[in-house]
Amino acid sequence: MRLYLVRHGQTASNVGGYLDTTVPGAPLNELGQDQARLLVRTLDGLPLEALYASTQRRAQQTAAPLAADRGLEVAVRDGLREIAAGELEMRNDEDAVRAYFMAFGAFAAGDLQARMPGGETGAQVLGRFDEVVEEISASGVEAAAIVSHGAMLRTWTGYRCVNLDAEYVLRNPLTNTGVIAVDGSPSSGWLADTWIGEPVAAPEEEAGPTGESVDDAVEDAGDREDRSDRGF
Repeated sequence: MRLYLVRHGQTASNVGGYLDTTVPGAPLNELGQDQARLLVRTLDGLPLEALYASTQRRAQQTAAPLAADRGLEVAVRDGLREIAAGELEMRNDEDAVRAYFMAFGAFAAGDLQARMPGGETGAQVLGRFDEVVEEISASGVEAAAIVSHGAMLRTWTGYRCVNLDAEYVLRNPLTNTGVIAVDGSPSSGWLADTWIGEPVAAPEEEAGPTGESVDDAVEDAGDREDRSDRGF
């Protein structure tokens, strides 16, 4: 099965760098609406049999033009929502953003007992997303798109894809309406094919671990990402 994992379009909270993770959350801004329409072109010609989105309205608004173009219903699932910021909700200061990145970086690195301050554990985050992926797999479709959120998608791919890890997903921003294409199944595992259109190395092509910590990757992520790339 092939999954196209799509981050939602831009919102005012993205522009301000706010940790906006509650439901329903901010709607798409004007640019975000344009990005949602352009997503139709990005995925043009790719076979899609199902379309899923989170309970947050920005994800559903992003999915809407694609649904109309393909004649698909949008299946809304709570398991696809953004990683809850807990005590950090609606903050945009560097300390809060760093703490959020540290938490989801820990989840992607395999520390599933780590917890977002006042929020979810890694096991809870991955478990709810996995449930939706298993539902899609059980439906028998060969290709589906999931419109979700930056930190959620980076965490799930960093943990589940054999050719990705926490360092990769922290160092590589996922821009608004950026797409990660992955292949596999819940039983056989997952392989990332492309990250925003760029090929991802197969496991045998990887250079190996650098020995740098998640903390180092978080520091580097702050240099690489502008405010609207931070996820949420």
